[in-house]
Amino acid sequence: MQLPAAPASICILRLSALGDVTHVLPLVQRLGEHWPGTHITWIIGKAEHRLLQGLQGVEFIVFDKRGGWPAIRALRQALKNRRFDLLLHMQVAARANLLSRLIKAPVRIGWNRERSRDLHHWFINRQVAHVPFQHQTEAFLEFANTLGLPAAPPRWNLPIEPAAQQWARAQVPVDQPLLVISPCSSHARRNWPAERHAAVADVAQQQLGMQVVLFGGPSQLEHETAAAIEQCMTRPCTNLVGKDTLEQSKAMLARADLLISPDSGPVHIASALGTPVLGLYAATWSRRSGPYNSLPLCVDRFAEAARRFRQCEPEALRWGTRIEEPGVMDLISVEDVIEKMRHWHAARQAESR
Repeated sequence: MQLPAAPASICILRLSALGDVTHVLPLVQRLGEHWPGTHITWIIGKAEHRLLQGLQGVEFIVFDKRGGWPAIRALRQALKNRRFDLLLHMQVAARANLLSRLIKAPVRIGWNRERSRDLHHWFINRQVAHVPFQHQTEAFLEFANTLGLPAAPPRWNLPIEPAAQQWARAQVPVDQPLLVISPCSSHARRNWPAERHAAVADVAQQQLGMQVVLFGGPSQLEHETAAAIEQCMTRPCTNLVGKDTLEQSKAMLARADLLISPDSGPVHIASALGTPVLGLYAATWSRRSGPYNSLPLCVDRFAEAARRFRQCEPEALRWGTRIEEPGVMDLISVEDVIEKMRHWHAARQAESR
């Protein structure tokens, strides 16, 4: 698709989730670099907007996903007298498809049929190319490819407030390598057992000279998981679960030397900030949803999970399939993770020398 001139305005519709909106950032950066005079408007969820506060060159329209009909009416009012040259419809869920009807744009680009869901193709008139087995970051960049923008390495430029950076430094003032463990995903069956996290943390502290921070949100599961990890560890650590804001969480992830986590929002936020991530993948496939800048550092047992729980090779499953079965994360051993962590530590030491 070749446009005769740079569009005056582009609307992006991508409401959630925290990890997914980080995948959209390289597309936004490329649009702004190639078309600096184009006005970019992004319709986004409330939490996701907090994550991206301070991002330059983008107008945000915040939609409260829990707001019901009042939120829909507010969005309708905000868009009532607006017209865009392009709509980049980047979410296939039914709610987003219906909300897209409020956006006036003659060119409406969305996902290809293989990645479509909930009649998504009824709400667009252009499709991105079908590229099998594509990471989510590269998948979102297909919208730039569809517009004919030149290829470039992904860039994120995720902003962090100085006050949040000061908070992170105050929590871990000791100048030792910092391991942050974020043990919980939004899906409990993606989580690794607490005692295994504790075993890895012990090695990090006692053999690699690292300080350990436990990290996560305020839910009961996250508090209980952190407490279980602490109980199993042989030395004390810093437990910050539920004690930070979203902005402070960005700062702590940027402060970390290494993050260990299952497939979750912090994985992608840390990757966007340039922090190495040792991702734990069995319920999902790191080829699709792993930390883009740390894929070789992940422990990935998704292929084994596909054979054990779906009796097939992973390539035979629909792209994006989750195998959230009891015991699936047990396929990842403590030795798997320690080996990756030691490899990262040795490479870090070699680089510093």
